[in-house]
Amino acid sequence: MALSSRMPDLRAMEVLLAVARTGSLNAAARELDVSQQAVSARVSSMEAQTGVQLVVRTPHGSALTPAGVVAAAWASRLLQVAEEVDLGLAALRQDRRARLRVSASLTIAELLLPGWLVSQQAAVRTGAPRPAEVVLTAANSDTVIEQVRHDQADLGFIEGPDTPRDLRSRVVGHDTLAVLVRQDHPWARRRTPVTAAELNATALVSREPGSGTRDALAAALRTALGADVAQAAPVLSLSTTAAVRAAVLAGAGPAVLSELAAADDLAAQRLHRIPVVGIDLTRTLRAIWQGPRTPPAGAVRDLITHIAATAGATRA
Repeated sequence: MALSSRMPDLRAMEVLLAVARTGSLNAAARELDVSQQAVSARVSSMEAQTGVQLVVRTPHGSALTPAGVVAAAWASRLLQVAEEVDLGLAALRQDRRARLRVSASLTIAELLLPGWLVSQQAAVRTGAPRPAEVVLTAANSDTVIEQVRHDQADLGFIEGPDTPRDLRSRVVGHDTLAVLVRQDHPWARRRTPVTAAELNATALVSREPGSGTRDALAAALRTALGADVAQAAPVLSLSTTAAVRAAVLAGAGPAVLSELAAADDLAAQRLHRIPVVGIDLTRTLRAIWQGPRTPPAGAVRDLITHIAATAGATRA
């Protein structure tokens, strides 16, 4: 049920209670730290709005009418509830500042975000604000977007080629995709690079639909070969980077993954990186959030600002 237009606001009720406590408009004004004219105007406005005389003004002070006494008792109960709501909302705001819900695509969640968070914690020792507790969810880029969009995450990090138009974003780094095979794969013995057309026609071990890595590769192939050229269906679609690496090592076929994810396997020579020509496999990493163009003040802005200030943000 909607309140009628005759229902006064909480500030007006605070004024009425101040008059009841102090016995005069001047004393109520001093208690509320406003002018006597402001208190008088608020009482008159409240009486006009409600259609009820609430205060009797005399040369010796002011007193509540019988109707004003009843209204003040109701106002007192309402203001007690309003104070509880106000304190509760303040606690929720404090909790939101103290805890930052982050959703990040797998490459960022596993390979970049831990370093960013550790360096932010270390910055506390140099006088920077204490960072919020981060509650991290790792998912593919499409899921990250949906979680930020539906307020299930305060901040997201994605790898895909497209930025959602209904969300704000900022570039936080760059990454390069690498074509990877097992050491005994025929491509590992080639003397010439693989072409974009060959890569497009090859059944790859791939991440699942909605993955930023998969979407970035598809976008790069469309740019290189044209939107009408269909990409070969994957030999396997897997939900994690670790599963893709394991499938390549098991001999399932080539894969395209972040070079960050493959660094250990390349160093140990478990996987071989294949040169590719005719396609740009670099991609942009972005932070996304809801609301104003600049990141919201507090934990979201603190983390994005820290990432931007670190050397890792420019070398990612």
